[in-house]
Amino acid sequence: MTNPLDSRFPTGDVSPGFLLWQVTNRWQAAIRRALAPHELTHVQFVLLAVLTWGDTAEGMTQAELSHRAGADPMMVSQVVRALAERGLVERHPDAADRRAIRVRATAEGCERARAANNAVEDVDEAAFGDRAGDPSPLAGHLADVLRRLQS
Repeated sequence: MTNPLDSRFPTGDVSPGFLLWQVTNRWQAAIRRALAPHELTHVQFVLLAVLTWGDTAEGMTQAELSHRAGADPMMVSQVVRALAERGLVERHPDAADRRAIRVRATAEGCERARAANNAVEDVDEAAFGDRAGDPSPLAGHLADVLRRLQS
């Protein structure tokens, strides 16, 4: 017989990390299914949503997009390139800093983000019970966890 796992928790059912891992896997699968008809991956949707939410004529730099989305800059660069090839975003050099690339969602990209957002929010509501304007305590707790992990 092997020794049991040396854990602070009697079972995985009460381990917050293990529960979060299980929830994340199931939630991501539901998000993938919801985004499939919109022909977007989850990361493509997130970047388009951030661009659409912060929609301005000049867009934002890829670095700013990466920061706002909480995503790796190299991954953002690759995904933005793929979105540009599909005509969902436009990329151009920043006038003030030639090293920076500015990105903005095209009209088609904004429309795709808006349509996909409804599907994503349906999944979120079913999974977490959140409704717009009526966030659950879970959203506040997750924001607290994120802040602790970022510091």
